[in-house]
Amino acid sequence: MMTERCIQSCLLERLPQVRGDYEPMADLGQLSWFRVGGPAEVLFTPADLDDLSVFLESLSEDIPLTIIGLGSNMLVRDGGVPGLVIRLGKSFTNVTTKSQTVRCGAGIADASVATAARNASIAGLEFLTGIPGTIGGALRMNAGANGYEIKDVFVSATALDDKGAIRVLYPNDMKFEYRRTSVNENWIFVEAELKGKPGNKEAITERIRKIRSEREDSQPTQARTGGSTFANPIGQKAWALIDDAGCRGLTIGGAQISEKHTNFLINTGVATASDIEGLGEEVRRRVLEHSGVELHWEIRRVGVNTTDPTALIRSKLI
Repeated sequence: MMTERCIQSCLLERLPQVRGDYEPMADLGQLSWFRVGGPAEVLFTPADLDDLSVFLESLSEDIPLTIIGLGSNMLVRDGGVPGLVIRLGKSFTNVTTKSQTVRCGAGIADASVATAARNASIAGLEFLTGIPGTIGGALRMNAGANGYEIKDVFVSATALDDKGAIRVLYPNDMKFEYRRTSVNENWIFVEAELKGKPGNKEAITERIRKIRSEREDSQPTQARTGGSTFANPIGQKAWALIDDAGCRGLTIGGAQISEKHTNFLINTGVATASDIEGLGEEVRRRVLEHSGVELHWEIRRVGVNTTDPTALIRSKLI
């Protein structure tokens, strides 16, 4: 049987030369807001856009590739993530403002974009304060909060395709829907341009403060959680369906349905990823049985669904 060291070495030897950083067996659990899950076989943090482009152009097509952001809306399974995981670093967190537009890197936090817009007296982007994660993730899932979605402020996005070529995308290319877009899953968002409107800095500041306060009052923001677990079915609220099915406070292992907001799963401190995913599936089963409505995961689940610690190094994917 191949050893863990051999598997890492074999993969690293097949990867393109880069200026960024490769980290074998990187602890993804510590990058996830749930604080659970296995390692990435290799984690790649590109130095900049050119480094990422050259990497994608040279990468062998049979190596599995996973893109992650801040880890806020993601559950890393216990068996880890085989292949290559990409996480955008500081060179993708730039933000500039001009007139009523904000141009920002895909690796910047949504809330930081709201703050930059406020500082430039640009209104209309305050809702980003209520979205945990990065702009790249927000683009991918048409993230929304407080009655607004990314599509409402979107001007354009820049992405790299699976060959490293630059693609500029406009609203018609994105085909925004509720919590999703039609953009190829293998393309990596690297930049976005968003548009607001002229505003008063003090009024914008107050709206941001109100959004933060309401979020803290209604959501378990201090817990180890991954944000909203399930997308709202058309015309209904996921939290109400979960509550009506008697799931408030329900636990499996170290995972719990939040007492504060039933569309949030919580790691009470000792949960495994299997506990959390298993609890989510049990909630889906109970809601379907009670109301006939099928809930769909909003949290992104990545990796090998097992608690076997050797699953990653025995992967046949590479």
